[in-house]
Amino acid sequence: MPDETNRNSIDVRGVRKVFGAVDTGFVALDTVSVAIRQNEFFTLLGPSGCGKTTLLRLIAGFDFPTAGQIMLYGEDIAGLPPFKRPVNTVFQSYALFPHMTVAQNIAFGLEMLDRPKAEVATRVAEMLRLVRMEHLADRKTSQISGGQQQRVALARALAPQPKVLLLDEPLSALDYKLRKEMQLELKRLQGETGITFIFVTHDQEEALTMSDRIAVMSAGKILQVGTPHEIYDSPAERFVAEFIGETNFIEADLIAHDGDNARVKLPSGQEIGASLQEGHKPGDKVWLVVRPEHAQLVAAPQAMLAGTIENVVYLGTDTHFHLRLDTGSIFTVRRQNARGIVDLYEPGQRAGVAFADGTARVLRD
Repeated sequence: MPDETNRNSIDVRGVRKVFGAVDTGFVALDTVSVAIRQNEFFTLLGPSGCGKTTLLRLIAGFDFPTAGQIMLYGEDIAGLPPFKRPVNTVFQSYALFPHMTVAQNIAFGLEMLDRPKAEVATRVAEMLRLVRMEHLADRKTSQISGGQQQRVALARALAPQPKVLLLDEPLSALDYKLRKEMQLELKRLQGETGITFIFVTHDQEEALTMSDRIAVMSAGKILQVGTPHEIYDSPAERFVAEFIGETNFIEADLIAHDGDNARVKLPSGQEIGASLQEGHKPGDKVWLVVRPEHAQLVAAPQAMLAGTIENVVYLGTDTHFHLRLDTGSIFTVRRQNARGIVDLYEPGQRAGVAFADGTARVLRD
């Protein structure tokens, strides 16, 4: 039996997945290791083809690793078929039975497990309350909305009380407003059930909204694992910084460093403090990352960097100013809008950029 005193629900250890011949086939996962904690909302985030869905399928048992271990509460499940794993999956297509009612869909998996009728009825009632659909219990799933269908699919997957719930981009078919509502609903369900959720998405906003921790993937590897705050404010490398949110990159010279603190020289000749990772030495050419909301527009003579405003984009909650720096690169400044603010900067106007010491971060490429 799985050891549920183990703090991790899932331990992926050195997993490699090759499609085709082991030596010459396509490497979908390249020696991936990650520990997913008990009762957390964990997201696998990355572009199409990065390996996130392959990893999810290996955990579910729909495919098997070429090498490595997949541990569930300390027990190696890598060779077990799906029906022998206490794991359920919610797919992009909800795969509901349109001729059945909401309640019948939720009951289906329990009936396949030969649960007693009284237990099934009790569990279905609990799931209907959990997803707030008691009033639609007798409605056929072909007669309810997309968001309601998504709730039914979640209820059906949660009904057998799996140890881990896997979610393969289940919100992708929903419109923007409903998708935002369901993000909060998913987070609520995870908190109320206490079940480990492993969520796959390519949508960085979705990942930041719901996750306790995020694993950013690219080309079959996990590049960084951390909280949304860590991933956004302290990206480990350039790909992570580019994939999560908008980012400005500035080429600079590393002058000196002391532990995690560095002194760098900007193209303008000004020196600033920045946070630093291991692996750099004074004299290196480095890339600085500065988030648009961490910078401000100032008069060009007082600026760290200067240029010409090429575009001003009003987005309601904030305004984006795109500057063509004197170095030739584009720099974006994001300013939150408030009543009474008068725009002083227009396209074609000279302007400068300033940001506080420690705001910039030195990245490895």
